[in-house]
Amino acid sequence: MHIAPRHSWKLSPRAAIALQHRLAAEVRREGAAPTPPFLVAGCDATGSGRWSRGDERILAAVVLLQVPGGALVDATWAEGPSPFPYVPGLLSFREAPLYVAAFRRLRWAPDLILCDGQGIAHPRRLGLAAHLGLWLERPTIGVAKSRLVGTHRVPGCRRGSHVQLRDGGEVVGRVVRTQTGVRPLYVSTGHQIDLASAVRLVLHLAPRYRLPEPTRLADRWVSRLRQNRAAVPTG
Repeated sequence: MHIAPRHSWKLSPRAAIALQHRLAAEVRREGAAPTPPFLVAGCDATGSGRWSRGDERILAAVVLLQVPGGALVDATWAEGPSPFPYVPGLLSFREAPLYVAAFRRLRWAPDLILCDGQGIAHPRRLGLAAHLGLWLERPTIGVAKSRLVGTHRVPGCRRGSHVQLRDGGEVVGRVVRTQTGVRPLYVSTGHQIDLASAVRLVLHLAPRYRLPEPTRLADRWVSRLRQNRAAVPTG
């Protein structure tokens, strides 16, 4: 997959925050969902747990699935030293460079990307999914396990229930119950897709588990890769 560089990752935290403000204006919050059949990528990353020592390593994994059917089409990963210190709100500067390296190894470009992280539900409206969407120039959705900003009511307990996530009077996402009785996910536009389409796609891609299949498989595989580099993802 060809990816054109957009900017340097070698920035100070102050310069990174300034860049987030600039890039947030380029995020497209509208766009239709891809029409089946399409390829969807799920991505997840893990650190070595040494961030406080300054020698953190990041491992990023990407799986590519076919919709409909969910067949595994491709899977790639990249590992390297963390290019950025641990700073709240600047996660994309730690993980996105490794994601970009992993996506470059894909044999086919995805039509949609789901990230384990925030889209515009971010203090500067440029979370990991939004930042990565700009780099990859693909429709991208943030699917986070926890809230970073905003307030919301409690969604209903049934699968498909969702409520607005609002920050400073602005709707920045939806809190979505993907399975009855499980903790909800925080879904937000990343790039080139509208929020309603993002919610529908996340629910469609999460038929059995809390996490959508693309990010669930990426989550499982990145954990295996941390233990054994030769692991292969399975359903």
